[in-house]
Amino acid sequence: MRDRRRCIAMRLRRVHRLAATLTVSGLLFGTAACGSGSGSARAGDPNTLEVWTRSDPESAQTYDRVFAAFTKKTGIKVDHQPVMNFDQQLQSRASVKDLPDVMINDTALMGSYQAQGLLKPITPASISGHDEITAKSWSSTVGLDGKHYGIPYSRQAMTLFVRKDWREKLGLPQPKTWQDTLALAKAFAGRDPDGDGKKNTYGMVVPGSAQNGYVAWWGASYLWQGGVQILRKEGSGYRPAMDSAAALRTVTWMKKNLFCGDNGVIQPSALTSVTANTTNFQDGNAGMYLTGPYNISTFDKALGKDKYEVLPAPSGPAGNNDVLADGENIYFGARTGKAKQEQTLAAFLVSPEGQELAMTGDHQPVVRIPVNSTLDAAKVRDDPRWSVVQKAYETASVQFPNAPNFAPIKQDTADALNAIFTYCGSDVSSGLKELNDTLAGDLKDQDLLK
Repeated sequence: MRDRRRCIAMRLRRVHRLAATLTVSGLLFGTAACGSGSGSARAGDPNTLEVWTRSDPESAQTYDRVFAAFTKKTGIKVDHQPVMNFDQQLQSRASVKDLPDVMINDTALMGSYQAQGLLKPITPASISGHDEITAKSWSSTVGLDGKHYGIPYSRQAMTLFVRKDWREKLGLPQPKTWQDTLALAKAFAGRDPDGDGKKNTYGMVVPGSAQNGYVAWWGASYLWQGGVQILRKEGSGYRPAMDSAAALRTVTWMKKNLFCGDNGVIQPSALTSVTANTTNFQDGNAGMYLTGPYNISTFDKALGKDKYEVLPAPSGPAGNNDVLADGENIYFGARTGKAKQEQTLAAFLVSPEGQELAMTGDHQPVVRIPVNSTLDAAKVRDDPRWSVVQKAYETASVQFPNAPNFAPIKQDTADALNAIFTYCGSDVSSGLKELNDTLAGDLKDQDLLK
């Protein structure tokens, strides 16, 4: 009965998302060629760009520094709007036909934004310095129609953060395989690595909530390493692939060993944790965290850089150590006017000067791995740990498909995984079959099911 209710709930969420997308699409498709219609003072100033970034107060200060340098160099002003609840506010602006000129947000959102008519297509050759961006990075901006809808800005890949001091105290090696990782997690949980005589440490930190797709985002690296594909490309469309033998083996291993195994392998709140409240590693009571490199500066301040190490992800049973790669693109709002100013800003943002400004300074960097191929992250920051991140992105990373609207696919995957991991007695095979059926529905909604 519980599985049936979960299946019905997932289908209802998919129907509601489709209705919302169609509503916004109807508002936007008719506006891309007719301007904003807002009549705002900003819209009437050809020398001011309204730029939205998905940023908290800390990273917003880095963006402010970058935009100030751009204005000083070009004379073009930037009305910077740091936004955390980005999509909700963007939909609100879309409903009144007044989009920002430029947006910097996640690569994985491109398909959703394109489907809703929120973006202008971009010709890479129109951006000065486009040839210094690799083909791999440009590939993440191509829509289903073969056109580009964004400019790469920042990239990143997951790496494994490990309490080096704890590991060395216990005399254990750096983990190279899943079994090594599990053994190290159990040791961190059970052998008092902090030496306080209490059983108050956890093996690893997991943002396992279904909210905003977090458990799918975190768990994707395990899926790749287990030989799993969420979607399989077939011609001009896709097929869901979460009912495969590889998916069953991988998700079963994760459930048994991480979520339903020995106490302490992961933090007790894992299944309701999002990244914002997953602070056990920096708080000093968890030994490992598979996460993005944006946390390096935070962990340096909280723990000290001598206390932990940044390692490549351990290899899984498929024989690879592939990790999830993502990042941010620069998007132009679907409106006429200011094309030259938008292109000038994009060219500055991807230039060596703009990228270095965004990678350095006293606040959280907003460029992690530079998309400008003339730059080396470790050299720019004088920090060899960043070479681990850059190598992971360049040689051992997989991105979520960007051309379909992947947001509902990620969310439905997260809902299913969270439920499978929550109910330790549930049947993994049936849970994955339900997920596969739901993903087929998501693809059918987008006319992409083959």
